[in-house]
Amino acid sequence: MATTKKARAKRPAKKTTKRTNPAKATAASGNPAKVAAATWRDWVAGARLRTLSLAISPVAMGTAVAYYTLGYNLAIALLCLGVAVFLQIGVNFANDYSDGVRGTDALRVGPTRLTGSGAAKPRTVLTVALVFFALAAAAGIAIVVLTTIWWLLAVGAVALAAAWFYTGGKKPYGYAGFGELVAFIFFGLVATVGTTYVQIEQLPLEAVFAGVIAGLFAAAILLVNNIRDREYDARVGKKTLAVRFGDLPSRIVFVVLLAGVYGMLVPFALLFTWAPLVYFTLLITAPVALIVLMARTPGELVLALKLTSLAALVTGVALAAAIAF
Repeated sequence: MATTKKARAKRPAKKTTKRTNPAKATAASGNPAKVAAATWRDWVAGARLRTLSLAISPVAMGTAVAYYTLGYNLAIALLCLGVAVFLQIGVNFANDYSDGVRGTDALRVGPTRLTGSGAAKPRTVLTVALVFFALAAAAGIAIVVLTTIWWLLAVGAVALAAAWFYTGGKKPYGYAGFGELVAFIFFGLVATVGTTYVQIEQLPLEAVFAGVIAGLFAAAILLVNNIRDREYDARVGKKTLAVRFGDLPSRIVFVVLLAGVYGMLVPFALLFTWAPLVYFTLLITAPVALIVLMARTPGELVLALKLTSLAALVTGVALAAAIAF
């Protein structure tokens, strides 16, 4: 019996292997070799197609105002759409690259990023971003050639710089809390008013009002995204508007931005027969406001982000139809 106990004592203990999530292991270790290479689905996800509502909506409204005021130019309208779509996708990949190389995405709670997860090489993600920026620039140059409005080249250069320096460069303005303001200006006023102007070379007040609507949605979409990441952004020194304002004030600002959209719809409801029907989009935005005010998990805020993007698209296209018809 003693011999048996002794043998048992010398018997090595069984080793247990704990299974870990490869993505989480990468976030902790920074070793991209532990993550599978990005597939085409990952690249499509990296383009964040749901954010394209920010590109489609202002071009639709701007073209509708041009049509109502003086007439529209289909070729130029399509080029405007190309500029907006390519620029938006370029921004998404540029943010993926810049946040990834800074390590900002290591504590990310939203969808997995290509660079931060190690699924794609930083240089590859940067190259893809630059390709889409180049496509946006090419479409913009085509507009300048067709319209001979040469000073638009300067506007395009500023837009590209704004797209890059949101998270790029040594002092990105997105890390200082100015992202929502710049989104309001470029994905709202510049995109909408610019679309109208290059088609009819006029600046009707309706285009400005529509631009404010597009801008408020753009700011709201970015804000709810930053509310979701607020705690983790604060840890890595990313002082977004949500970090600066705090949790509850940021949620209130989000609701105010959505309320501003419907306030700006009033002039259109008074001028255009079908415009009051756009208020039915409250069926989307009213629940979103409640979700954001009461959300306790990142998943709820992701849902709010998706619904806000949908509301931006539906509102913009519906208002464009009301103006045109």
